[in-house]
Amino acid sequence: MKHLLTVTFFIFSLVPAMAISKEKTVTLKVIETSDVHGHFFPYDFIGNKPLKGTLSRVNTYVAKQRKEYGKNLLLIDNGDILQGQPTCYWSNYVLPMQESIKSITISENIAASVINYMQYDAETVGNHDIETGHGVYDKWIREVRCPMLGANIVNKDNQQPYIHPYALFEREGIKIAIIGMVTPAIPCWLNESLYQGLEFQEMVSCARKWVKHLKEVEHADLIFGLFHSGLDGGITMENGIEEDATKRVAQEVDGFDAIFFGHDHQVHNIRLQNTKGEDVVCVDPSCYAQNVAEVDIEIKLKKGKIISKNLVGKIVDVRNEEIDQQMVSHFQQQIDAIKQYVNRRIGTFANSMTTRDSYFGNSAFTDFIHEMQLRISHADISFNAPLSFDSRIEKGEVTVADMFKLYRFENNLYILKMTGKEILGHLEMSYDLWANTMTSPDDHLLLLNKRTQGDQQRMGFRNFTFNFDSAAGIDYEVDVRKPNGQKVKILRMSNGEPFDINKTYNVVMNSYRGNGGGDLLIHGAGIPKDSLNSRIIYQSPLDLRHYLMEEIERQGNVIPKAASNWKFIPEEWTIPAGKRDRKFIFNE
Repeated sequence: MKHLLTVTFFIFSLVPAMAISKEKTVTLKVIETSDVHGHFFPYDFIGNKPLKGTLSRVNTYVAKQRKEYGKNLLLIDNGDILQGQPTCYWSNYVLPMQESIKSITISENIAASVINYMQYDAETVGNHDIETGHGVYDKWIREVRCPMLGANIVNKDNQQPYIHPYALFEREGIKIAIIGMVTPAIPCWLNESLYQGLEFQEMVSCARKWVKHLKEVEHADLIFGLFHSGLDGGITMENGIEEDATKRVAQEVDGFDAIFFGHDHQVHNIRLQNTKGEDVVCVDPSCYAQNVAEVDIEIKLKKGKIISKNLVGKIVDVRNEEIDQQMVSHFQQQIDAIKQYVNRRIGTFANSMTTRDSYFGNSAFTDFIHEMQLRISHADISFNAPLSFDSRIEKGEVTVADMFKLYRFENNLYILKMTGKEILGHLEMSYDLWANTMTSPDDHLLLLNKRTQGDQQRMGFRNFTFNFDSAAGIDYEVDVRKPNGQKVKILRMSNGEPFDINKTYNVVMNSYRGNGGGDLLIHGAGIPKDSLNSRIIYQSPLDLRHYLMEEIERQGNVIPKAASNWKFIPEEWTIPAGKRDRKFIFNE
């Protein structure tokens, strides 16, 4: 009997241990990059200097995490990788042209090569990737070896996804699904020729459809979003579709465990609650590969069933990580070729110029582009905004690299027919976004916001500076004492002829603006979005930077100088206020 009791006690003492042994804890990590914009290597090809961050440092950090997590680490990218540093422009357009002339097989896009080298597990598409056109991004999609995701990018003819809507991964019995989406506001910025045959669906309903599929068909244990769409705000289109819809998806579509997002160039690490009261971790690393966003996941299973999930978001600064020299060496041939391209001399500038002057009146920087646009197009009037927040080109030798300071984006040149009334409305909206309504000499001249000083997009302004259109070809004043919609007074054409509010003029601008970007043509000028195409009388086959470069090469020695066709008034208020605001923005 004593022996039987001993055996029975021993057996029962094993029961808790056996039960515990059926429980299992799985730890996972997901690391996201977003809005890299060509910042692959630790070298600023525009500024000819070392660069903080970049994917060469991200790879060092990822390598350390892979040693700890092994296959339980997923590395994902959120798009906007095909435009930015000259690295991209060289790979997208210059190299294919050179190889075509020499009848050489066209090389793999460098953005695909970097993604493949770093062994990303999934990637999604950004709006600036679409801006490169079918020829570039279709090739890039084919060359990337990880799943390229875009659930809401569909073929117009059959409404089927153009690329993979989601990707599946299994780690230690856990089934992980990642749904990719892009901001559906792309038609607000880009001409349809760049996305011919495609549509971009509203994000909330698209997410709901695919989450349902992943739960009912794929039986996913974890569902992540990979969204090239900001948290909230941005453009709301006439049909109600939102540019930045991450917050709405997280709150309204049950089933997401975490959402990795981007597009707004801001850092986010927040928890939102869905309609069931469940937490959704939402992270955004901002831009230029200076940070990564990551989520650490701990899952407890019992008899193969998940009994608990714990997800923690984190933003990791990688600016001072060691450079992955092996990665740099791997791409040294391409790096050398890009340096050779950007260092090519194209002319000389007799004067230095900076975008800083552009916010306070006529400036050599903005007016040089106005002059070039008018000369190239022979239009009556030019619209142009400072596309780089704070760029400077020194006098002396001008290289290809300087052209990326002069003109940041690969926009084409458009000429539109506009009436005098529409031109006035366009400018009224621009200056309403730009200038404060001053009630005393002590007020700000510009519309500023302290909360945006660390924002990579607004930099202390209330609104985006790339929507601050000034005009050339007309003389006008901006009276900052007047209310919104009444600040601009057009005095005359700059050639001395009268300006006619009822006359139709040829107006030159970039393709972003001509397609409705910034809403200045739509809400300012009052031209319906679906009428814009009928107003376009010319679209350049190549990007505006190319034509600016050609014109500088033709002239050889250029003397950029500020015009004198517009100003803020009354100057006894605006000049001192401008000096104060300049100090606030640039700490001068």
